[in-house]
Amino acid sequence: MWDEGTPKSILMFICIFLTSFLFSPSTVKAQVSVEAVIDSIQIFVGQQAHVTLTATAKESAKMEFPQFKPTEYITPGVEVLDRKELEQQPQDNGFVSRRMVYTMTSFDDTLYYLPPMTVKIDGKPYKSKSLALKVLTIEVDTLHADQFFGPKDVQDNPFQWSDWSLPFWLSVLMLVLLAIGYCLYLRLRDNKPIISHIRIVKRLLPHQKAMKEIEQIKADKMVSSENSKEYYTKLTDTLRKYIEERYGFNAMEMTSSEIIDRLMSTKDQKSLDELRQLFTTADLVKFAKYSTLINENDANLVNAIEFINQTKLENVPVEEMVKPQLSEEDQRSQRTRRVLKYFITAIAVVCLMIFGYVVFVLYSLLG
Repeated sequence: MWDEGTPKSILMFICIFLTSFLFSPSTVKAQVSVEAVIDSIQIFVGQQAHVTLTATAKESAKMEFPQFKPTEYITPGVEVLDRKELEQQPQDNGFVSRRMVYTMTSFDDTLYYLPPMTVKIDGKPYKSKSLALKVLTIEVDTLHADQFFGPKDVQDNPFQWSDWSLPFWLSVLMLVLLAIGYCLYLRLRDNKPIISHIRIVKRLLPHQKAMKEIEQIKADKMVSSENSKEYYTKLTDTLRKYIEERYGFNAMEMTSSEIIDRLMSTKDQKSLDELRQLFTTADLVKFAKYSTLINENDANLVNAIEFINQTKLENVPVEEMVKPQLSEEDQRSQRTRRVLKYFITAIAVVCLMIFGYVVFVLYSLLG
């Protein structure tokens, strides 16, 4: 059986429990709230104060903070200069706090009442507490006006070497580089270039040269001359030069038999027999003092012409490109000129870059 005091004790316990639950810190903290805090309650004329407006609500709640245009008055005499939202802070039970900082100023010295600021949360307005702002002015001693000075004229900035040192030394460096470049230019001008031209030379073919020599022999009437040794020496030398240029071996330094043996693999036997007969007769005349007849001289001349006509090459270019051969000193001179040109070009580019930078710095300092 319950006595009469028992229900009262139970009721009191339930009331205390509900009160402690409803007003516990976690429960109070999880409620929707709007708070306003000012960083300084008094400022001098023209200084700035910052009001931080904090709204706490569910994370999904839509919050609308007060909007102020630049230089709009929150209250007559206090201007709102700017607003800036800070990073939101999470709270317990899915709540978050969003903060907006308003920058304010005033130019009249008085105590201002800042009305409550309203934040709409899910369309429902919530107001903060009101604030106060005291604006102070600097007292001026008007009784002693002699301690004040009138407006000053426009004055130049004081000279500072640190501002001018870089363009100064860069200008000195540019002048030094220009002097070096000028010296290199004089060196390049005194060192005259070597002009080499590729020449196209028309040359006679081997058989043309040989026939020209034979025509000269005929013009000198060496065939009928009594000096057979001179005639055969001239004739065989002409054939040796032709064979050397035509076949590419040193026939001038070879004996008659060696020349014939070398030609055995390329020519027919009949023409080689006639050539062998010619060389044999020439050797007899030159070394054995053999005397020949005019008919025999004519026959050998005809054999020489026949051999040339049978072995000549017709379809051969008659123009030859001759490239000049520079001496070692000329090649060294060309390399020197090339290096001088590279250095002069590099110096010119660096000087242009330095000049542009110096002009830019001077314009910045004097502007």
